[in-house]
Amino acid sequence: MKIVSCNSNRPLAQAVADNLQLPLVNASVRRFADMEIFVEFHENIRGEDVFVLQSTSAPANDHLMELLITMDALRRSSARRITAVVPYFGYARQDRKTGPRTPISAKLVANLITEAGADRVLTLDLHAGQIQGFFDIPVDNLFAAPLFVQDIKARYAGRNLMVVSPDVGGVVRARAIATRLHTDLAIIDKRRPQAGVSEVMNVIGDVRDRDCIIVDDIIDSGGTHCNAAEAIMRNGARSVSVYVTHGVFSGGAVARVGASSIEMLTVTDSIAATEAVQTGANVRQLPIAPLLAEAMRRISEESSVSSLFD
Repeated sequence: MKIVSCNSNRPLAQAVADNLQLPLVNASVRRFADMEIFVEFHENIRGEDVFVLQSTSAPANDHLMELLITMDALRRSSARRITAVVPYFGYARQDRKTGPRTPISAKLVANLITEAGADRVLTLDLHAGQIQGFFDIPVDNLFAAPLFVQDIKARYAGRNLMVVSPDVGGVVRARAIATRLHTDLAIIDKRRPQAGVSEVMNVIGDVRDRDCIIVDDIIDSGGTHCNAAEAIMRNGARSVSVYVTHGVFSGGAVARVGASSIEMLTVTDSIAATEAVQTGANVRQLPIAPLLAEAMRRISEESSVSSLFD
């Protein structure tokens, strides 16, 4: 078993390697003067079970090409099996046609990863579960929910909690966490007049005097979560915190969260933290390296991954 790290999130790759007590493969992932990507391995990987860790976060196209070229180099170096470990699967929000003459980019990315040489994919909290069906190779979709539940129980013990889904599409995810916490569920009724813009219409559920926990898979501009927090507070909630798997944080999202009524925003480190995230007063990261490492170990040993969440 060998672990290769591309450049999108080397700290996470190193943490995973440390958990498995393995060194990262000695490799170069660099660019020529015209920004073409070049990959070279400085050790033998013939016949090895290789895991390539790379989130396709911003700049998404550069990081995606790094992943594809790395897998091509592994295939041509006679690796026995190649597993693409993609903690954050970019383009996942383009999982269907949203209008006439538009692409399904998530399917295109799935095709690219498969054709580049991946034998299987390991990812975390896909934006839409049906993306697993875009692949003709095995896909293991891990869940951050158990980590969130454990952290919420530790940080918010004794509070009158209520889990909130920021939209109708996230109800299944929020309900799963609410069930584990033995608490109630509320739903934000919102509409999105255009991409990146959301408007809260109603709060479905009685949040008065409750400490609300908004649960979601992605935070991008932060508008959805900040608007939801304001609406919840206007409805009489005592406090609002947010748990999100993938912190994209485009534009001034961290500053927007800092100026909002959100008590604390917790994200995993599936995407490398920017300086703004590291210094954000009400933003913190939750490590996922132990979860990824255990899943990778089970894949290598051909044992059950789904039993991680039983």
